[in-house]
Amino acid sequence: MTRKHIFIFGAGYSGKAFARANSEAATIFGTTRSPEKFEALRQAGIAPLAFNGTLTPEIGAALRKTTHLVISVAPEEAGDPVLNAARKAILTEMPALEWIAYLSTVGVYGDHGGGWVDETAECRPVSKRSVMRVAAEEDWLELGKEISRPAAILRLSGIYGPGRNALVNLENGTARRLVKPDQLFNRIHCEDIAGALWHLADGNRGGIFNVTDDLPAPPQDVVTYAASLMGVTPPPEIPFDGAELSPMARSFYGENKRVANAAIKATGYSFRFPDYRAAFDHMWKCGDWRDGAARSPMQR
Repeated sequence: MTRKHIFIFGAGYSGKAFARANSEAATIFGTTRSPEKFEALRQAGIAPLAFNGTLTPEIGAALRKTTHLVISVAPEEAGDPVLNAARKAILTEMPALEWIAYLSTVGVYGDHGGGWVDETAECRPVSKRSVMRVAAEEDWLELGKEISRPAAILRLSGIYGPGRNALVNLENGTARRLVKPDQLFNRIHCEDIAGALWHLADGNRGGIFNVTDDLPAPPQDVVTYAASLMGVTPPPEIPFDGAELSPMARSFYGENKRVANAAIKATGYSFRFPDYRAAFDHMWKCGDWRDGAARSPMQR
């Protein structure tokens, strides 16, 4: 098998999880806006580069060797910043490129009244950011066709994992149990984002895939379950209508749906954490829930 040369535009939380799961000794470059984050990328196995909307000579050199391109950068009003900066390079200066992945969001489906949606469902984006995501998805799929390379769109649900979960929120006192009747959300552990990416990259598989768990659930249930593991009393329930929320946080509650994941499973991918309970049980038992560094489950 040819050694992979991977380039990640936007090597944040999910990108670092993907790099840490590198079992192929692949070469991985990744970008960040802040040089202060370079060391964190290095610790994840990523050669860091700064990207602020324009291609540097260092980025150009890395792209020329890239076989697998991963984009995890949110679109802006002016369009997708990676496409704006790198479209010409992708078209003419990446001879080794085999595959493209774009990390999107299940927010593109909008509100379906709590009903099930799969990849064939109509996209009804409500928020401006989700409208821009739909446009970016279409642009990346079109570019893949233009260069005859498979493009995979991974629609991710609410991302959690070490350092970003209800256990951490309970410990630092920020956990809340907001209750909106019949509201459901899907979630995805960062290790399954990484696993799905590696699985699709290994087969150079293109298409649209919901990368999400099997158990859409009310958000307050997750906090209650985390509290039970910690042996603490969960915070009181707060009615959604009277809660103080940022406009962005409130907008998430304006979209209600159950997201199905049969398409990614049909390719042969098996989720490590098919629901939040399995993931929280694992994180609590091995003690990596704070930041990935294993601790005793009783060390709180």
